[in-house]
Amino acid sequence: MAPYVIITDSCCDLPDSIIKEMEINVIPLTVTIDEISYRNYPDERDIKNKDFYQLLRQEKVSITSQLNPEDHRQAAEPWLQKGFDILSLSFSSALSGTYQSAVIAYKELKEKYPEREIQVIDTLSASLGQGLIVMEAAKMKNEGQTLTQVANWVETNKLRITHLFTVTDLNHLKRGGRLSPGKAFLGTLIQLKPILHVTKEGKLVPIRSARGRRHAINRLLEKLMETIDQPVTNPIYISHGDCLEEANDLAQKIEDLLDVKASLIHTIGPVIGSHSGVGTLAVFFFGSDRVDN
Repeated sequence: MAPYVIITDSCCDLPDSIIKEMEINVIPLTVTIDEISYRNYPDERDIKNKDFYQLLRQEKVSITSQLNPEDHRQAAEPWLQKGFDILSLSFSSALSGTYQSAVIAYKELKEKYPEREIQVIDTLSASLGQGLIVMEAAKMKNEGQTLTQVANWVETNKLRITHLFTVTDLNHLKRGGRLSPGKAFLGTLIQLKPILHVTKEGKLVPIRSARGRRHAINRLLEKLMETIDQPVTNPIYISHGDCLEEANDLAQKIEDLLDVKASLIHTIGPVIGSHSGVGTLAVFFFGSDRVDN
């Protein structure tokens, strides 16, 4: 059995320390602000997360670029040349063309390296929802499970990963096409805060709303309590748009309700943050199922 590597993209929002520890390979997407492009490296070598959110606070517009087939080829081919197989875990195809680019690249690489096993999976997830899947896959790999075993687990379990978000600035969702201009205007006018989730198709959609931040967080927690599955044994991840104090408060509320601590709290990176904005709070966990309403 050949050794294998896990390759994902920077929309997973995992911290660099974990990526290094778990030997995960991450391809950075790109954001462009004021005609300057920055790669979303997990180690923040091109742009610090803090600096990115400061630019958003200055009302700068951040434009994101998906990975193209060449990005995937450059990341994967050196491993294939060394005799490694590949498990590719991509950002939701409903939110980006990154997965489709991976399919194109790996089809060509499979023809060039027919002896290598390559599996490409659309996680149908985003941010630390994708990160949670990648992390669990990496744990299984490090425990000695085969590429096929890990890939089968991901395909079987990826829709168990529930994503719940709330945001402060609706204009980012409007620019990304996640909210209509009319709803964004009205929501801003009356301080309406949506609670969003990722559907079975991998789309980000609003499912509830509340007047004001505090009520939105409470509605998010209500939804978590309705859908969470085995929180004592399964991880809970929290990500935030440069609002660590509120993320810690959310983690404490979850601990008070469930008597479990969040496994990971981390900043949303510039690519996802371009569409969610400053002040986003998100929680990711194993749920009974993703819902569509």
